[in-house]
Amino acid sequence: NMRFVSVKTVDQQDMQAIHRIRSELVKQRTAKANQIRGLLSEYGIIIAQQIGKLRITLPEILEDAENGLTIQLRRLLRGLEEDLIQLDGRVHEMDKEIQRQGMENKAAQQLQQIPGIGPITATALVSAIGNGTQFRRGKDMAASLGLVPRQHSSGGKDRLLGISKRGNAYLRTLLIHGARAVLQATKNKDDPRSRWLKALSKRRNKNIAAVALANKNARIAWALLIKEQDYKLA
Repeated sequence: NMRFVSVKTVDQQDMQAIHRIRSELVKQRTAKANQIRGLLSEYGIIIAQQIGKLRITLPEILEDAENGLTIQLRRLLRGLEEDLIQLDGRVHEMDKEIQRQGMENKAAQQLQQIPGIGPITATALVSAIGNGTQFRRGKDMAASLGLVPRQHSSGGKDRLLGISKRGNAYLRTLLIHGARAVLQATKNKDDPRSRWLKALSKRRNKNIAAVALANKNARIAWALLIKEQDYKLA
């Protein structure tokens, strides 16, 4: 009854290394942005949480001579701004490398045909899952990513709670973010998938619909990896 982790190829390891480096760079960038925002808040200057707002607002704050910031603090903030720009550049480099691998890898190309899966998610799936042969079915793969409900059933009564959140948190996050993007785009669409998502969102809520679509996409991705075929929209 033992389950073994499949051995990764060298290409998978290289691809996974890029994702791990990018993930760490994004964490460092987020920490740097929070540090800048926290320092400014102590001087009564509040910036919105979006990092895009910080990029636009910070130069304006540093140029404003009447906001009460000292020369020393301005010098320190300019150094942090340079760190943030450098981290942006490193993340951009990783994104370009992921885009390149997404175009060159056949399996990643096939996965990108699924709505809600882009180059980052596709290459992350290929690097972690490979050809998917370690799973007997798509549901097993979705379960390994923590996208299935936790069960607390007894006495013949089925009781399903929220998703288990077990397994690969990075892949699960990417799939759910992609599903949310698809959910936003369904407002003006009338295809079967969009109708299903809109009905589910109305009946339950948008978060449940996003997780349900992420689960569905994970199972479809497994099928494409196993069969080595293109995605066909139902």
